[in-house]
Amino acid sequence: MSRRTVFIPYSPKTILNKFKRADPTFWVRYTVYPYIGCQHGCEFCYCREEKFYPYEDVNDFAYVIKVKQNAPQLLRRALQRAPVDVVGTGDYQALERKFKISRRLLEVCLELGFPIFDLERSPLVLRDLDLLQQINLKARATVAFSIIAAPGSPAYDRVCQLERLAPPSAKRFAAMQRLAEAGILTGTVCMPVLPGLCDTPENLDSVARWTAEHGGRFMVFGGLTLANQQREWFLRVLQEHMPDLVDFYQRMYPPGSYGPAGDWWLRTACLAREACERHGIQDMMPRPLIPGDKRLLNKRVVEALSQKMHVMDLDRRSQSSIWACRKAAWAIEDMEQDLGLVYRVMGRKGLESIPQVGPRLAGEVERLIETLTPVREI
Repeated sequence: MSRRTVFIPYSPKTILNKFKRADPTFWVRYTVYPYIGCQHGCEFCYCREEKFYPYEDVNDFAYVIKVKQNAPQLLRRALQRAPVDVVGTGDYQALERKFKISRRLLEVCLELGFPIFDLERSPLVLRDLDLLQQINLKARATVAFSIIAAPGSPAYDRVCQLERLAPPSAKRFAAMQRLAEAGILTGTVCMPVLPGLCDTPENLDSVARWTAEHGGRFMVFGGLTLANQQREWFLRVLQEHMPDLVDFYQRMYPPGSYGPAGDWWLRTACLAREACERHGIQDMMPRPLIPGDKRLLNKRVVEALSQKMHVMDLDRRSQSSIWACRKAAWAIEDMEQDLGLVYRVMGRKGLESIPQVGPRLAGEVERLIETLTPVREI
């Protein structure tokens, strides 16, 4: 017998999650979520992990949805005191048609001039295309779709079974095309790639091809994580519906692990990168650049350093070199001053004086400044 979904309105005390700096995957500095629980009910969702899960019974995840009814008011109050940066928001599961809290959160971001990043499994986001276009003109908007198997790929039918009530990926790709035609930066978040199902060269190539053909500019890759009760849940699901995969997943995710064993991530990330190169898209999301941002050059240099670190990681470069680059990127991200002004006034020595940059990386930063800045501005 099917179970009815229960919606529980409540009023949290806070709504905005803040990070010290923007992460280089989606470039968000803040996140805000309007609902707890998800009607899509994807069997592999990390939100069933204990640290994310607010319910005693893991079976409630797709059937007991908490609605943060005061979320827009809390967000307005929090953003009025926050530096302008990218807000990760939106949650267009079916109940959004009734409660419209995701739309109201977008209205707050538009009002206060904050850029947004929205990761979706539903074309319902197109209902708010008018707001997304206005935000994009004023501050920037990015909408990505979580898609791990493209129609026609060998993994597609089994993935659909695990995604339960999530709309078919063909509809997500169609929504991607509408957003691209409207001038919104869009692409695919190929997460979580399921080992043994979605990690084949054929499937990754198919997702990259569909992304490019529907106006997407990037395909970001990420693996499946399984911890504590989410691991137990997923193994039970496999035992019931795909028993041929149970032994494989028990080896890939031994008790106490989090990510897949061995060098799976690196091998699969390289396959994803090759697929993106074949179809002319990026394997990292471009950083949204806010019009009129006085620290625009700083952010572009940080983006370039992040791309460099990504390549170094896939090329198996030393972790010490990667960490040195990461610390330099963090230092530039944290600067209050315009990096271009520091360089124009003090030259190479000014770059060397930045903490974590020093003489070793100053040359790389100088090259990036000269590459990213028009000659007349240097």
